[in-house]
Amino acid sequence: MAGKVSERVKQHAALDLDPLIHERARLAILSALGSEGELSFTELKGITGTTDGNLAAHTSKLEAAGYISLAKGMFGGRSKTTYAITEAGKAALMEYLNALEKLLGEVKGS
Repeated sequence: MAGKVSERVKQHAALDLDPLIHERARLAILSALGSEGELSFTELKGITGTTDGNLAAHTSKLEAAGYISLAKGMFGGRSKTTYAITEAGKAALMEYLNALEKLLGEVKGS
């Protein structure tokens, strides 16, 4: 049996998953922004179930990668931070989802 595996050794599909996106809070952030387009800090916090500090840390990593952008402004006398997915973020999310589909196919044998 081991001979069959070594004859067809290739990189496992799981290794194609972007580790930056693979973390569940960051995947939730990108997925939410991918479907909604733009969300406030408060909306993302509710969707992801994170604390203020965790959300800030995860959005900072995604922003540094160029996957999301943020805008700060004043609305009704209060500061509001809004996030949006970038074109690079959309492309990275699609690559991640394609890699996940490939992994599912390998595991299910299709």
